[in-house]
Amino acid sequence: MADAPRRPDPLDFPEAIAAPKSRTRIQFVWLVPLIAILIGAWLAGKAIFDRGPTITITFDTAEGLEAGKTKLKYKNVDVGLVKTVELSQDTKSVIVTAELPKQAEPYLRDDTRFWMVRARISGGTVTGLGTLLSGSYIGVDIGKAGKPRRDFVGLRQPPTFTSDTPGREFVLHTDNIGSLDVGSPVYFRRLQAGQVTGYELDKDGKAVTINVFVNSPYDKFVNGDTRFWQSSGLDVSLDANGVKIDTQSIVSILIGGLVFETPLESAESPPATAKAQFHLFANRAAALKNPETDVIQAVMRFNESVRGLAVGAPIDFRGINLGTITQISAEYDDAHHRFDMKVETEIYPQRMRPLGAGNSPVHTLEQRQELIDKMIARGLRAQLRTANLLTGQLYVALDVFPEAAKPEAAKIKPRPHEAVLEIPTIATSLSELQSTLASIATKINALPLEQIGKNVQQTLLSATKMTETATQLMLRVDTEIAPEARAALVEARKAIASAEGALKPDSPLAQDARDTMLEVQRAAAAFRALADYLDRHPEALLRGKKDEVSNKKKESK
Repeated sequence: MADAPRRPDPLDFPEAIAAPKSRTRIQFVWLVPLIAILIGAWLAGKAIFDRGPTITITFDTAEGLEAGKTKLKYKNVDVGLVKTVELSQDTKSVIVTAELPKQAEPYLRDDTRFWMVRARISGGTVTGLGTLLSGSYIGVDIGKAGKPRRDFVGLRQPPTFTSDTPGREFVLHTDNIGSLDVGSPVYFRRLQAGQVTGYELDKDGKAVTINVFVNSPYDKFVNGDTRFWQSSGLDVSLDANGVKIDTQSIVSILIGGLVFETPLESAESPPATAKAQFHLFANRAAALKNPETDVIQAVMRFNESVRGLAVGAPIDFRGINLGTITQISAEYDDAHHRFDMKVETEIYPQRMRPLGAGNSPVHTLEQRQELIDKMIARGLRAQLRTANLLTGQLYVALDVFPEAAKPEAAKIKPRPHEAVLEIPTIATSLSELQSTLASIATKINALPLEQIGKNVQQTLLSATKMTETATQLMLRVDTEIAPEARAALVEARKAIASAEGALKPDSPLAQDARDTMLEVQRAAAAFRALADYLDRHPEALLRGKKDEVSNKKKESK
């Protein structure tokens, strides 16, 4: 039988051993919370250090924006998130607060741009169709110039190009924008080389400034002499070769467009710098017209209506364009108590110079005035003429009129007007015709029409009486003379019938006439025989005719 276990003795305690006193006051158990605190501080510091910039963007409306959901994208990559959407203090705009990653901080500059991306149609292009499913977002174009910035104003329209798009932007100035809009194409040799990026009215309200962006490599063909013009719709022209219709594309017909071209003689010039300024012409003819560097001012005064004459109308000298109209106004001539239509013009003297002058221009105003005076003395005058019968448009024609070169007409001198040349004018053929008709009308008004009317009335009464007398005479002829005339006509017909019967070949009269003619022929033969005999025997007139038998006997003996 196994031994039972021994119970422990309650008085049997282990012997205590004294341990030496430890010099460490901090227990290891406290290291855990300390490490946790350090890690939390490090994480908090790292979170603060890695936290990206917070920016504010002001938009006109919050359409499509939602806090915590709307994203900021650059090249379709998420670069931020909208945190809050609030109204501004004046309630006229919306302030959007967004957070971006830390690596985006160097790109938040003055030229950084933000805009809403949503489905839209502009300038003939459709953009943002993907937002119909994914929702709107804020587009970002990073900046490269200017100071760092945290508050921005969102664009109302998406930009047509981003800062990293190769090409250059140019500035155009024009009187009116026509049918152009943001996104309208810019063409070079019928290739789309760029588009309109924006436009605004000048502060003085007299012109419009248009910004265009020309993509690379087309931008290198733009230099200081490049010409821009509008190519909206169809350009229809009629010349000796027939009707010409010019357009760039269907898009330019619908929404308008621009075209640029560089003259061949300046094609080798260096390219224009970015933001270079150009004038936008209305059409190709005006754009490619040779610019005139020598221009003089001239004044013409017309004593007739200038309706149909517009600013920009040409000054023509026998088919050569010598200038253009710059301004039209009315001036009162106190000396003659009349209104003169003052037409201010620009003349290009290089297009008309003296014979033998070559390319040497007439420089001084005195020389030009002397040349004009010589031409005026020989009949040079300015005249209004019709350019289009359908529209009634006028132009100014310079020509030599022989009648104006008479001594009394050559004494006419243009009135001096400061330092501006003045060319005398002559009335148009239509005005002269109107003056002649007016003079005729005045003479007609001076005639005693009332007395003439009375005389004419008396003449008409006399004619009426004569007509009545003639009518009575005709009635008398019809009632009295006509029956007798008819009877005489009947008798005349009878006489003619009798004569016709007598003149028939088988009538007795005709037979007697033939017999008579035979007798006459016989008598004529006898006369001829007698004449022959007397010619041979003239003595027969005294002795008579001898017997021919006795004569023959004598002759025989």
